[in-house]
Amino acid sequence: MTAARPRILDLFAGPGGWSHGLCALGLRDVGIEIDAAVCATRAAAGHATIRADVATYPTAPFAGKVTGLIGSPPCQTFSAAGLRAGSTDLPLCHQALDDLARGRDTRAELRAACADSRSLLVVEPLRYALDLRPEWIALEEVPAALPLFEHTARTLTALGYSTWAGVLNAADFGLAQTRRRAFLMASRTGPALPPQPTHADGGTPADLFGDGLPAWRTMLDVLGCPPGEVVTRGNHTAGGSRFSTTGPSWAITGRARSWLLKVGNRPSATRRRLDQPAPTLLFGKALNDVSWIDADGTPVRRLSVAEAAVLQGFPATYPWAGSRTKQFEQIGNAVPAPLATAVLRPLLPTALEVAA
Repeated sequence: MTAARPRILDLFAGPGGWSHGLCALGLRDVGIEIDAAVCATRAAAGHATIRADVATYPTAPFAGKVTGLIGSPPCQTFSAAGLRAGSTDLPLCHQALDDLARGRDTRAELRAACADSRSLLVVEPLRYALDLRPEWIALEEVPAALPLFEHTARTLTALGYSTWAGVLNAADFGLAQTRRRAFLMASRTGPALPPQPTHADGGTPADLFGDGLPAWRTMLDVLGCPPGEVVTRGNHTAGGSRFSTTGPSWAITGRARSWLLKVGNRPSATRRRLDQPAPTLLFGKALNDVSWIDADGTPVRRLSVAEAAVLQGFPATYPWAGSRTKQFEQIGNAVPAPLATAVLRPLLPTALEVAA
């Protein structure tokens, strides 16, 4: 008898970071997402979506139908780039997790007591997990939410899940960005173990046990002009720009190799050279402050949507919907697809055999 393909539910699905990461494994999910522009992006990218509020959507329609559960609750209240209301609301979030584990749903009253009602969204994955009992679970948030993931993991462990909670750096898994995020992995069918890095800062040497790891990928690696045939745009008098016929149209060549990416408008704003990974991409109110500058600090231009998408692990042609601001917001909030693939692979060995 052939095993059934996994049925995967993606809470707070976003534009498709988890979904695109699953596609690399030959699998697909169904997402729940409330934002209209984000739903339009998912539709254009071919990802199945239910437009609804995760916090009010009933779990009953999914009973007995969900193999895997994914969730990336909104992180604005916990993010260092936000107002950090989530720090004030942490005790209420912990109480909600305890109450759900005891079979009491106190979300409504606790939400009313929160400094930011969005803080309590971080407990929604546990509600779905308790009701649906999927074989495996993968959750993602900003590092500040790790204590809540550790709390959730304790509850899942008591239910028979193997769990792991910790912080991963996306640069260790092939993304050209040093983005750190908290993850919770849980499985009822095998050990929940963190993924093994594929890259390292500066690389590691070969030894008796393997070939070592390559160095972190840089912005130049993913945005620069790869080897191959080039064409020139311009004229013989004024000169032109050279572009690879197979590379991205914004290929960075010549003088641009001295550019730095600046994130933020303060004197202490993070700056990274083109031959380094990008820092964590933060947009929202800081959208206009993510830009290229010259080596002497002179502004050159803003980061483009396509560049931001590639630095977040999406194809340059990913079909973002909504305004320019909305597109950047989606990119900045998404789980990088290569990191999603790395986290999901060890949770899905049986499912991958079925997909193959």
